[in-house]
Amino acid sequence: MRAAVLTEPIGPDGLQIQEVPEPAPGPGQVSVQVRSCGLNFADVLLTLGKYQERPPLPFVPGMEVSGDVLALGEGVAHLRPGQRVAALTAIGGLAEQVVVPADRVVPLPDTMPYEVAAGFLIAYGTAHVALDRRARLLPGETVLVHGAAGGVGLAAVEVAKAMGAQVIATASTPEKRTLAREHGADHTLPYREEDFRQRMNEITQGRGVDVVFDPVGGPVFEPSLRCLAWEGRLLVIGFASGSIPAVPAGLVLVKNISILGLYWGSYVEQAPQVLADSLEHLFRWYSEGRLRPHVSAIYPLEKAREALQALQRRQAMGRIVVRPS
Repeated sequence: MRAAVLTEPIGPDGLQIQEVPEPAPGPGQVSVQVRSCGLNFADVLLTLGKYQERPPLPFVPGMEVSGDVLALGEGVAHLRPGQRVAALTAIGGLAEQVVVPADRVVPLPDTMPYEVAAGFLIAYGTAHVALDRRARLLPGETVLVHGAAGGVGLAAVEVAKAMGAQVIATASTPEKRTLAREHGADHTLPYREEDFRQRMNEITQGRGVDVVFDPVGGPVFEPSLRCLAWEGRLLVIGFASGSIPAVPAGLVLVKNISILGLYWGSYVEQAPQVLADSLEHLFRWYSEGRLRPHVSAIYPLEKAREALQALQRRQAMGRIVVRPS
């Protein structure tokens, strides 16, 4: 089978399309024919050797896929060959086939296309667990979402609206801000071109926002803290800016602010039922039409390098998907 193999930790340029052996499932595993692989910014970090987890080289990136069950390993009873599924692969998704632990494979709703499913679990799961479990978002509260046209940012806009919040979204271009509004944002701001703190005060009438959802970090972090209302919560999702900010502890103290981290992948090992409950909510909201995932580009496997480069340059709007077949 074909796979996009990372041979050097130099970023997407280190990928090569190679013929590799087809994997066979062992006990408790499932073999999946990959129809689509959803790309995340974490895949870019993996190719650079800068992610929390660093697989030994060579390896195949790709953290989540959708496809069809090919074969079941011993002891797997909740799935069947031919079933449409999505799977959390950690690595290995940029290939025609992948073997995954069975407890990381979920059946898909009949109405969800492969391209949508490939980018659904991590982005929407991150948004929902962050806003629901970590920030305890309540109906009527106000959420500021940074990077709101990216995969996880756009998901956060939709999830926050589904939870009854008012959403203020920041994005870098007019096209991205338009996309955020189309997916439910009540207000949009160009955080690079103007002082969004001033606009926050105007929109919230000086009160501030209840929750900040921040996958960007860097220069927006401290202004975001200052935008929070008393007892506000800031969700640290990632650092797409490339800069990890320092925390001004004095500001945290005087405003009774909570800074909450969210590494969604850790729940796979630490609290899998949290993810199962979250996905049940999300699949139901999708079936009800309350979530409308946006896939902006679909690449063939031969152009996996270009797909990751688009993410690296922050050109993506919504999700980018690679179709190996």
